Amino acid sequence: MKKILTVIGARPQFIKASVVSKAIQEKDALTEVLLHTGQHFDANMSDVFFNQLGIPRPHYQLDIHGGNHGEMTGRMLIEIEKVLLREKPERVLVYGDTNSTLAGALAAAKLHIPVAHVEAGLRSFNMQMPEEINRILTDQMSDILFCPTDAAVANLSAEGFDKKPIQVLKVGDVMQDAAVFFARQAIPPQKFNLADKFILTTLHRAENTDNPERLTAIVDALNKIHAEIAPVVLPLHPRTRKIIQEKGLTLTANVIDPVGYFEMIWLLQHCGLVLTDSGGVQKEAYFFGKPCVTMRDQTEWIELVEVGANELVGADTQKIVDAVKRKNGQTIVDEAQLYGGGHAAVEVVRHLV
Repeated sequence: MKKILTVIGARPQFIKASVVSKAIQEKDALTEVLLHTGQHFDANMSDVFFNQLGIPRPHYQLDIHGGNHGEMTGRMLIEIEKVLLREKPERVLVYGDTNSTLAGALAAAKLHIPVAHVEAGLRSFNMQMPEEINRILTDQMSDILFCPTDAAVANLSAEGFDKKPIQVLKVGDVMQDAAVFFARQAIPPQKFNLADKFILTTLHRAENTDNPERLTAIVDALNKIHAEIAPVVLPLHPRTRKIIQEKGLTLTANVIDPVGYFEMIWLLQHCGLVLTDSGGVQKEAYFFGKPCVTMRDQTEWIELVEVGANELVGADTQKIVDAVKRKNGQTIVDEAQLYGGGHAAVEVVRHLV
């Protein structure tokens, strides 16, 4: 039986791992060891996901969080290497583009353990994003690249990966698997009493929160949208909340605590539009048929822009407001089956076997 060691550490990775781990459990040929780095340490962003999604409790919990990128990644690298030497897996499986992703891939590569990367080939072409650095380096260290879209495969081809002795495989997006699987278990956040269609907003990207001009412009846009178009509901991470307070900005939207995945699904099901700077939430909006406006200058999910489901507006106050007015309440239909239709996890595991 082949031993797979899976490294996760952040909210989207918990969700992706939930469906792949279920598929692994159905195969007698594989056994999985789960390592949680602890990168997301807030109970609403970690423990709740394990409990709700039915992911097995991690065999290893490193509790590494905080500090600068280099410090966090270095500490993870040290501790993951210890686990790999102890467990001796046949393969390491990593997800996405976080510091946990990079540390897991690098620790494995240094020990000559093959790496498989779920969500490979994504590119924003913005090297100011730490996530872009993480995903590029992780792809370089992996010998199986599980791509969610045609665009991801094309990106890797343009970088010469089709000339390397590795597997580049379009399998679809495991996030759609999760959305399909868990949609019936959606629950409203506690004390949530908005009946009207609202604008679901997420705001956490460092390029926005750490840039005073961009953050001010976004807050101004949210206040205007909240007053003139529809109520804005913003599950806000403590770090972003602290930065807004430190900058002396006034945010009049409905700010709520970070929510669990089932609550997030409910919000996606009931909103009129998604306004975000997240990567994954752009897709989740599409999975639930909602238009999306993205407060970034680039996106990894260019196919959503091409089919008109998503619009990039950067951090320009007026562009944000105009796009929300234009797209709010539209219905998005997944006619093109851009992300595999909910069968990606089975494909991932089939190739791992």
